[in-house]
Amino acid sequence: MKKPTILILCTGNSCRSHLAEGLLTKELGEDFIVRSAGSKPAGYVHPLAIQVLTEIGIDIADHRSKHLDEFLDQDVETVITVCGNVDQECPSFPGQVNRHHFPFDDPAHAPGTEEERLDFFRRVRDEIKSVFGAYAAGRIDGLKRRDVI
Repeated sequence: MKKPTILILCTGNSCRSHLAEGLLTKELGEDFIVRSAGSKPAGYVHPLAIQVLTEIGIDIADHRSKHLDEFLDQDVETVITVCGNVDQECPSFPGQVNRHHFPFDDPAHAPGTEEERLDFFRRVRDEIKSVFGAYAAGRIDGLKRRDVI
């Protein structure tokens, strides 16, 4: 059976979507393909996003910022938007069955000292971990029920 692809979208694809991709990939394991993209990619993954996931044992250092157009011809089962801008301009994807919107503050624009910015990234990471952890638990439970039927 083909693994479902979950695409996480935000505008810049530098922070929130990569945090979500890393966390959801860890939670879902091998039964799903999780990717992220943006409508206006920043061209880099924010170093503080990489750092705060490394702190909890998730390595996204090899991630790259990419445009959502890279996925327009792929079979994407679920699209999850994590910011309001991309939610309003999100296209449909082939095979798309589900769409969810889980908005989070953008840590890329966090003000303050380096430590204050890092705290902002950690807060957003923890919020994403909570929401996507619950989402992953539901998806895994759905797989288990399907296997029983």
